[in-house]
Amino acid sequence: MTAQIQTPRPKSTSLFSPASELTKLADDPGSKRHRVNIGGSLQDLMESETTKQVTVAVIGAGQRGLVYASYALEHPELVKVIAVAEPRAHRRKVMSRLYSIPPENQYESWEPLFARGRIADALLITVLDDLHAELVSAFAPLGYHILCEKPMATSVQDCVKMVKEVELSGAGIFGIGHVLRYSPYNRAVKEVINSGVLGEIVNIQHIEPVGNQHFAHSFVRGNWKKESESTFALMAKSCHDLDILSFYLSGLTPLKVHSFGSLHHFKKSKKPAEAGDAKRCLDCAFEKDCVWSAKKIYVDGLKDEGHKWARHIVDADVLDIENVTDALKTGPYGVCVYEAGNDVVDHQVVSIEYEGGVTASMTMVAFTEAICDRGTRIQGTKGELIGDMATFTVFDFLTRTKTRHTPKSLPGNHGGGDAGLSETFFEAVSKSDQSVLGVTPEEVLNSHLLAFAAEQARKEGKVVNFQEFKDKAMA
Repeated sequence: MTAQIQTPRPKSTSLFSPASELTKLADDPGSKRHRVNIGGSLQDLMESETTKQVTVAVIGAGQRGLVYASYALEHPELVKVIAVAEPRAHRRKVMSRLYSIPPENQYESWEPLFARGRIADALLITVLDDLHAELVSAFAPLGYHILCEKPMATSVQDCVKMVKEVELSGAGIFGIGHVLRYSPYNRAVKEVINSGVLGEIVNIQHIEPVGNQHFAHSFVRGNWKKESESTFALMAKSCHDLDILSFYLSGLTPLKVHSFGSLHHFKKSKKPAEAGDAKRCLDCAFEKDCVWSAKKIYVDGLKDEGHKWARHIVDADVLDIENVTDALKTGPYGVCVYEAGNDVVDHQVVSIEYEGGVTASMTMVAFTEAICDRGTRIQGTKGELIGDMATFTVFDFLTRTKTRHTPKSLPGNHGGGDAGLSETFFEAVSKSDQSVLGVTPEEVLNSHLLAFAAEQARKEGKVVNFQEFKDKAMA
């Protein structure tokens, strides 16, 4: 089969997911389906009462579309994927095989799906960021329950418009891919906060270590390298980290926002002299000694089953040195990181003051070994919580004792948050109850406005009054 070299495509919060395994399943109809055990509250609902199977259409059959739809493989009696719109033939074929989607429901673009009206209960929107607003505006009035990948949109105006249109249309359930809220880990952290064990929360420190290769792939060579073509890095990568702060501190209103950050490293002025005028890694004399070598990341990376970055640059049933090398010779992922024309920040710190004097900081940084394994410290008047997305400890100031918590882990990314969001969304659809998601469209909007306010603060070098910023946005 001839491999199709990918140009940068839809958003992927993290590049390690069940998606590659799902692709394998699509090519092997006799294999056992991918199993995702995500707690079963929707399964319990099915067993306790008569529940109509939820039908789903998917726009965007990339990594995020495969991940959110995968609940239907685990519970086909509860959820059925019946249609897909995807311009890339290989991706469209993979999803159609997985879910036995009939040819008449396979589309190269979203417009023919839209023209048919509402043919499913729910819609997954997992396409490029700048298309989210247009698609929600088109499909919400048709009555679809919608789960849209983060971020909502790439401008303040489109985010506000999206929420207003969803509310006016009465479309039903509306969710955004803020998956961190739905991981067992973060839900357990929230339970500890709510229990009062930590006392009054005074400060939160949160870090997202993007991962050195992940950042080079996505934000230097990939879809999110230029703000004008997508959005700023804080929104693209960490809007759900700001959202998790809102989740932890629910009920507290942000008052002031400040931020620092820049593009420190991935620019021409930082290019090693030994690299000369080389524009691509395969033509560079310095390649063997370069940390950011595309050959190391994509070709040498083929040896590592768990970190096949090449799956995201070549559309092919089988990856090999030949088709990956071809992609590096001509595609964007073979370009020198110092010649890529990227302009988004590679590190950023956001500081927030909430009502009552509570403070929080969030750091996003490219230069890490860890890949999206967040770290969090929460300090209260009675104790401190320190966690790493897998386990957390709680130190009690009174008893001087430390308790370790290891919440149930789930398959997939974001500590099981991907699976948790999928299950929760479909349960909300099944019950026709937005409250099942645990967040309203307005609260989702507030998290996004916080990101926009932080970026304004960074660019203008000032402290932004969040309420004034929000009032202006909503006017």
